[in-house]
Amino acid sequence: MNPLLLKKQLQEFLIEDIGSGDLSASLFEDHTEVTATIIAKENGVMAGGQILSIGYELIDHTVQTSIFVNDGEMFNAGTVLAEITGRRQSVLSGERVILNLLQRLSGIATLTAKAVSSCEGETRICDTRKTTPGLRMFEKYAVRCGGGFNHRFGLYDTVMLKDNHLAGFPSIRDAVETAREKCGHTVKVEVETETEEQVIEAVLAGADIIMFDNCTPEEIKQRLTHVPSHIITEASGGITLEEIKKYSETGVDYISLGYLTHSYKALDISMNVKGVVKHDVTKNVF
Repeated sequence: MNPLLLKKQLQEFLIEDIGSGDLSASLFEDHTEVTATIIAKENGVMAGGQILSIGYELIDHTVQTSIFVNDGEMFNAGTVLAEITGRRQSVLSGERVILNLLQRLSGIATLTAKAVSSCEGETRICDTRKTTPGLRMFEKYAVRCGGGFNHRFGLYDTVMLKDNHLAGFPSIRDAVETAREKCGHTVKVEVETETEEQVIEAVLAGADIIMFDNCTPEEIKQRLTHVPSHIITEASGGITLEEIKKYSETGVDYISLGYLTHSYKALDISMNVKGVVKHDVTKNVF
């Protein structure tokens, strides 16, 4: 993740939660230093180590973080993922925001890894734009941690002609030609197809990517015979984890799965404060 963008978004998330001050943490008036551990309660794939280090740096630059499991690595229940040492107030104030993100991103990475492990051959698993508003950078990063690949990041980096776009043109060829004229030669054009006739038309129109939308594996196999090797192919629409292997066996280049970022389960990860490291002995006790 881009460190500058990551820091900016984490600032916004922390401000939302802490606001004008953490009332609960403010009950501790001294500067007691504690150590807290981040512990996995179930098996998974790590994603979001940067969030720990940068997040606590924003709260208190004296807090020290140690990450024991790298992003993209698998872990088992009971694994200590990280350790945090710093002022009790600072450690507690960052707990919820940081755990929320770590749980969600690791959940996405874990689900993605399951999908990737189901593939055969050269087929790649990728995400979609069905992300949580405000969290796209985080969620797409988590997909990469799970071994997946990113589809377009937004409406600005690829032309994708879906059914509602194609409805506004006389033909697929007209839509592709208009995209080429307006967006230039450096922008890829993807065409969503639902029939064999549309696949043939998209090929003749010179599409860079052809999506087979809501097609069976058998239909994809047949339609791939019309697509030359230089055109990237993608299968999408209602493909479950159990069906991924069948789709990957068709020879399609990519399988895009919206549920990687909209229907994942956040992993059970918790923070436990282990105890006091040192106390502020300068406070007047008389």
